[in-house]
Amino acid sequence: MNRIKGKLIVITGASSGIGRACAEQCASCGANLVLTARRIERLQELKSRLEQEHPVSVDIHKLDVRERADVRSFADNLKKSSRFPDVLINNAGLASGFALIQEGDFEDWDRMIDTNIKGLLNVSRTLIPLMVEKGSGHVVNVGSIAGYQVYPRGNVYNATKFAVRALTAGMNLDLAGTKIRVSSVSPGAVHTEFSQVRFHGDRERAEQVYRGYEPLQAGDVADAVLYIINAPEHVNIQELIIIPTAQRNVYVWDRGGS
Repeated sequence: MNRIKGKLIVITGASSGIGRACAEQCASCGANLVLTARRIERLQELKSRLEQEHPVSVDIHKLDVRERADVRSFADNLKKSSRFPDVLINNAGLASGFALIQEGDFEDWDRMIDTNIKGLLNVSRTLIPLMVEKGSGHVVNVGSIAGYQVYPRGNVYNATKFAVRALTAGMNLDLAGTKIRVSSVSPGAVHTEFSQVRFHGDRERAEQVYRGYEPLQAGDVADAVLYIINAPEHVNIQELIIIPTAQRNVYVWDRGGS
């Protein structure tokens, strides 16, 4: 059963990877979209294609979730136009750097904390009140297996994803008594631009992360998100972990015997 047709879904970080795949999946189900990202040219291409392929409306906004004033303005504009979101997918996030804690780069740390934690809070704080006013809604936070297990050199990124996990639980508690659901989907290795961003544009090093096994694709995670948001309103899937078959946790992998 398709329960999201005609609904309004806001997706952050929608210009690539998991966010882009979620936009494609939701549009294919007839949902109307509000897509945000820093790279507006990518959103323009995505909007054009999705509106040609599906009978949906797609609004795009250049938005850096770290900029609180811009996020507030974005939310205010949604409210003024009476566009109250049915679903918010907090997807914007990144890893930056892969250093030992004693050698970490402060700028990398700020970038991850400001995006993965503060950015998620900025968007949630401004859009959840619209859901409360409407009397319904669903928030999906994109976490990571890194929010369940710490691995070497992951330190601050791990900490931000543990925070996402805690915030998901806290949101659920604070929204008790409302009809607003809060979920998280936490993937393992996904072949996106994630590693390229982590390694500051080093494509060769990024590709080594995915060699010797079949990683998840962005569409696999989008499938999981679609399953979550398409559940009946009395069903709240609070946590979902999805990893490649070749990866059993952050330490146990099958890389073709290598």
